Amino acid sequence: MDAEILRCAQDDRQDASQARSREVFSPNICPGPKTNVKSSIDLIKEMFYNLRMDMFVALADPTRRHILELLATSGELSATAIYEHFPVSPQAVSQHLKVLREAHLVVMEKRAQKHVYRLNPQTLSQFEAWVQYMQQRWSERFEALDTVLEREKKKEGE
Repeated sequence: MDAEILRCAQDDRQDASQARSREVFSPNICPGPKTNVKSSIDLIKEMFYNLRMDMFVALADPTRRHILELLATSGELSATAIYEHFPVSPQAVSQHLKVLREAHLVVMEKRAQKHVYRLNPQTLSQFEAWVQYMQQRWSERFEALDTVLEREKKKEGE
C-alpha cells in the first residue's frame, strides 16, 4: 500500500499544477474509487516529521509564543482579536496560527464567519510531561556527577 501511495505521489509530481495542491484526485492511477492522495510534500512531512520537533519549531518563534500567552490569559480569541495584538499583517499572523495548528498547540473552531482559537490542553500536557521527564533525568545525572566529584575530592584530601 505504501509503495502505491509513493508511486501515486511521484505521478502527481509530474504535473506541476497538481503537485502544488494539497490533495490530488488520481482515479486512474491510485487504488480504490475516488481515493484522495496527498502530495509528495505531505507524504514526506507525515513520514519524517516528528510531532515533538514540530512543537519546538512552533515554540521557537517569539510571535507564536506571544499568541500562546494571549490564549492562555484569554481562553478563546477570534483570529481578528489575535491580529489586533501584532504590528504585522493579518496574513503574517495567520501563518503563525497555521504553524501552531499544525503543531497541535492550538485548536481552531469555525463559528459562523469567525475562526476562534484556543489552546490544546492535550498537547500542552504532553509537552509538560516531557519537560518534567527531562528535568528529572538531568537532576539524576547531576546528582551522580556530584557523587563522583565528592569521591574525587575525598581521594585528593587523603
